[in-house]
Amino acid sequence: MDLKSNLKSSRRSFIGTTAAAVAGFSVIPSHAVAGLGHTPPSDKLNIAGIGIGGKGKVNLDNMPGQNIVALCDVDWNYADRVFKAYPKAKKWKDFREMLENQKDIEAVVIATPDHTHTLPAAAAMELGKHVYLQKPLTHSVWESRYLTELAQKTGVVTQMGNEGHSNDTVYEVAEVVHSGCLGDIKEAHVWTNRPIWRQGMPKPLKEVKVPNTLDWDLFIGPAEMRPYNPEYHPWIWRGWWDFGTGALGDMGCHLLDVPNYALHLGAPKAFQASSSLVNTESAPVSAQVTYLFPARKNLDYCAFPELELTWYDGGLMPARPFDLPVDAPMNPGGGFMFIGSKATLIAEAYGGKWKVYKNGQEVVPETRVNIDRIPDDPMGGGRHEMHFVNCCKNGGKPASSFEYSGPFNEMVVMGNLAVRMQSLQKTLLWDSENMKVTNISPDETLVTTKLLPFSSDIVTRKVEGESKQSVKWNAQEMCEEWVKHTYKNGWSL
Repeated sequence: MDLKSNLKSSRRSFIGTTAAAVAGFSVIPSHAVAGLGHTPPSDKLNIAGIGIGGKGKVNLDNMPGQNIVALCDVDWNYADRVFKAYPKAKKWKDFREMLENQKDIEAVVIATPDHTHTLPAAAAMELGKHVYLQKPLTHSVWESRYLTELAQKTGVVTQMGNEGHSNDTVYEVAEVVHSGCLGDIKEAHVWTNRPIWRQGMPKPLKEVKVPNTLDWDLFIGPAEMRPYNPEYHPWIWRGWWDFGTGALGDMGCHLLDVPNYALHLGAPKAFQASSSLVNTESAPVSAQVTYLFPARKNLDYCAFPELELTWYDGGLMPARPFDLPVDAPMNPGGGFMFIGSKATLIAEAYGGKWKVYKNGQEVVPETRVNIDRIPDDPMGGGRHEMHFVNCCKNGGKPASSFEYSGPFNEMVVMGNLAVRMQSLQKTLLWDSENMKVTNISPDETLVTTKLLPFSSDIVTRKVEGESKQSVKWNAQEMCEEWVKHTYKNGWSL
């Protein structure tokens, strides 16, 4: 099989063999192996991991008692410890070859770099395989919409890997909000100290030989081809626009999750940003993005008026409300704050350590609604991962299925549009139905910076000036490209 072949044509052959594979599949009844002291084969899910060297291993380890039947990674050295942990699993480098040739896979766990999330997820879903896909769900807004609609079409079980969404505190905070304890919330703030990796970098110029164990073509996937450099793999890829989504994509699906869930946010109608220097290759060192959400449908005890939500990263923080106690915790590592007409709520990621303040004092709110929790699994493992596994085996919908996480991820990654387009010096108006910024004219110019390495260890004003080149793009064309990427190297959906 040609590894550069079109994904669409590859999937045709996948689909053509699916019926035969299903027809030949048999299940051993649970009672036939009862009392043997282990999980009956019919109660085990056959799982394949795609992108396993980092977070993928954590997710697989958090699914105890299942059959890990296949492991796929473009870098077999990086993935070696996972291969050793699951020695019975078949090893692959190309997910297309794996899905075409290995017929016993029932579900996939995907934890590749952001730019290669959608392709394996879509291929697996069209084959009827359940999908656990790490956050951020996708690299672009359009990809999120595509997977949301594909999940609805195929009916497979899906889950985004924002694992904290299954924590009790998510639902505790939602109960406080939905009970009206905070009053009308028109202002929210969310912050993180990320990136803890380098951002704002120029493209590396030094040529480095590709390691023998790494398939660089497969790592690049649908992105523009560039020479290998250890600056991209295995970790710092997150800070490069072509591969990652910066601090917002990394932490947004964690820290924005409770605001999105508890406040029923939906799609914003406008957004804007300011940041440290934006360059052509890498996300900025720090950024601030503000979203404007329209009024939403009220609940029994809670109204949802128009809301302004501001995101801060790179160590930026919102101003501390003056009516808070001086010792009210606002963890600089990450958290969120709802400012209501009656009270203010402050919490860490997924609602951890939440507290409510009213009239300068901490109070204990009295809630009037109850929201079901996600239970722990008797077999242990991760609550979020095992909820996915159990829904695959027994039916049901996971807490962060693509029905929820797809629209949520659209909101998260569209914040990077505002970051990358801030030279226009305007609020961007968003048409969610058509996934389009509506107030950019065809002749507007976007200005950004191309960074070059310093030509001298002594950085004079001249050396500093020579390291920056102004780059001009058509703003409308680039906005459309960042909403819906043009896939390169023969890849398509």
